[in-house]
Amino acid sequence: MFYLYTHVHRRACSSLSTPRITTHYTIHPRDKDPRWQDIEMERFADEADVVIVGGGPAGLSAAIRLKQLANQHQKELRVCLVEKASQLGAHTLSGACLEPSALTELFPDWKERGAPLNTPVTDDVFSIFTEKHRIPVPILPGLPMRNHGNYIVRLGNLVRWLGEQAEELGVELYPGYAASEDVFERGMELHAKVTLFGEGCHGHLAKQLYKQFNLRENCEPQTYAIGLKELWVIDEKKWRPGRAEHSVGWPLDRHTYGGSFLYHLNEGEPMVALGFVVGLDYSNPYLSPFKEFQRWKHHPFVESTLEGGQRIAYGARALNEGGFQSIPKLTFPGGLLIGCSPGFMNVPKIKGTHTAMKSGILAAEALFPKVTAENLDSETAGLHVPEYSDNLKTSSVWKELRSVRNIRPSFHNPLGLYGGMVYTGIFYWILRGKEPWTLKHCGIDANQLKPAKDCTPIEYPKPDGKISFDLLSSVALSGTNHEGDQPPHLTLKDDSVPVARNLAIYDGPEQRFCPAGVYEYVPVETGDGMRLQINAQNCVHCKTCDIKDPSQNINWVVPEGGGGPAYNGM
Repeated sequence: MFYLYTHVHRRACSSLSTPRITTHYTIHPRDKDPRWQDIEMERFADEADVVIVGGGPAGLSAAIRLKQLANQHQKELRVCLVEKASQLGAHTLSGACLEPSALTELFPDWKERGAPLNTPVTDDVFSIFTEKHRIPVPILPGLPMRNHGNYIVRLGNLVRWLGEQAEELGVELYPGYAASEDVFERGMELHAKVTLFGEGCHGHLAKQLYKQFNLRENCEPQTYAIGLKELWVIDEKKWRPGRAEHSVGWPLDRHTYGGSFLYHLNEGEPMVALGFVVGLDYSNPYLSPFKEFQRWKHHPFVESTLEGGQRIAYGARALNEGGFQSIPKLTFPGGLLIGCSPGFMNVPKIKGTHTAMKSGILAAEALFPKVTAENLDSETAGLHVPEYSDNLKTSSVWKELRSVRNIRPSFHNPLGLYGGMVYTGIFYWILRGKEPWTLKHCGIDANQLKPAKDCTPIEYPKPDGKISFDLLSSVALSGTNHEGDQPPHLTLKDDSVPVARNLAIYDGPEQRFCPAGVYEYVPVETGDGMRLQINAQNCVHCKTCDIKDPSQNINWVVPEGGGGPAYNGM
């Protein structure tokens, strides 16, 4: 049985006499920290049949399917879902072009129920960008980027709608409760026969589970990208509802994996969602994904759409790109991994919502007969549900991910982007992923950076305030907020590493790969050297720092419940 600890409101604590960069209990234990000497440690405990961590598409799909089955079989089943955001969907960020297959499986009548899928894709555009021009690329039937039958959605709105459906079915939803060990006032302790972990990409608890149960023993390391996104209201004359545009190429060089999207929404006003994705296996420490995104918007093909428009939202999130090769073991006594937490994204499609939802459905169907069995050996032992893994391996998710398994690693060749496109054209379009080999990734993203002395600094143009913008004004549009007197949730294993290694060897890449201005190197007060300053209140919970830090010294831990971005339908 898993004991999940949540945390909520803070309590006043005495300050430390010795200032540190990191003051979190994971780095400085409570028994040695005077802030905790007068804190009451007693907890309230509660029991549930199933606890789900994470209120995204996977977690909500699992919760909904469990209650559907319970109602169908007239069984009593208590399902509790905890979500660290202040409300469902507030931390959700995706492109998003949705393949509706899993949604239709959950709710065949989703249209009648009012699901917020308002924009069917009517026009697909794919381009290779040079600095001033575009080369159109035909999207042939069967290629991953073909989107006919899909919907352009604001995924946060869909998550909120799924939450309403879950609540109607009797799921207990607890937004604003971060599942962690605990911080400040002791939160509730949840006991369950089975816990489903659907925290999203690079989850705080999943990181611990991988080590505790050795779940990554027989798979490749996960590899990631960072996705940055904005919402704009544009001139109505330039609005093409249902149009989905994608590009590769400029401003990235051919050895840096990435691409863009620009989707025309149909939600009552001329709105577009646009974003830029950069693979976190890039090698130049001077690269800034945020500034590449801002520069990309000045391409003539993009700028012509945005001119005269107004940016209304900004956000960023890491995404899994390891695919089939990087799927860990998914089950262990008392728990299952679902959704983007273990990584079911179809990378060439840039889609993971339908596979995440399907994994939640499969998890629910596998564990329901076990959790409702009347002859349980023990009321307290955690149930092991290996049937979930077995069912996943015979599902559409497995078949889909296996078919595209070589597209992302095929990028690692002397021709880079262009070699990868040739590989996709020959082996995927013709063989549909049935080639008898499986390519490998290059290892963890943190190990791919070269020393700064071996790289050329990148000169980025200044933002014009009309099409491109600075970092802090962008973060202001994310609605991000953390209480100022919380222990930083961005912890360092060793306070000396940032200056001695990251700054000395890599010129402080955390000040560039962070999309929220969290990390800054500033002069020390005495004037002799530099120090790392962590502006944790700016954090948009993208997890990029935890992934890309070349020293693997940054450990992202869950902050207080309700903190972080407040995305409105991103």
